[in-house]
Amino acid sequence: MHVDRSEDSNDAGAPVFAARYDPVAKSLHWVVFALVFIQFIIAWTMPAIRRGVVPGRLINLHLSFGVLIMTLVVIRALWRRAHPVAVAVENIAPWEQKLARATHLLLYALLLVLPILGWAAASARDWTVRVFDLVTLPHLVPPEAKIGFLAGDVHVVMSYVLLGLIGLHVAAGLYHYFVRHDRVLQRMLAGD
Repeated sequence: MHVDRSEDSNDAGAPVFAARYDPVAKSLHWVVFALVFIQFIIAWTMPAIRRGVVPGRLINLHLSFGVLIMTLVVIRALWRRAHPVAVAVENIAPWEQKLARATHLLLYALLLVLPILGWAAASARDWTVRVFDLVTLPHLVPPEAKIGFLAGDVHVVMSYVLLGLIGLHVAAGLYHYFVRHDRVLQRMLAGD
């Protein structure tokens, strides 16, 4: 197994980008992926959010997983900033590198914003958000606040945008593996 031992900067002081992801980055990537997968299953099986709905176990789990995902994405973003990795391997067109960078940024943004929108929507419904029954979060907006209900609507739409971006991300990884036969996908797999 190759271990990247690059320094944080070169002689000119510019950051050096590692060619592959380290075990922490890989672990965070796959844990977030698994949690987002579980989150979508919970969202599709929980009761529809309508006026008068009392949050039961599934809705509370959905809110808790949202906060957990947001927390892990913040940790992952901070880790990635401290341990930069080149966006792509050799022979990747500049437009592909830009698209990959934009997709990654949008994924990070949505994984941070979606939980906040859901939290605001729960606040507008005057629900108590208790993360795995351990921590109670304060309301982001007052009960019955129109902005909170709007946040809930935007949350639903943006979750489908997130699903589309995940599909694009997965398709790109499979394209690189099966069509391009380069090492883009392997950089995020265990053992590489």
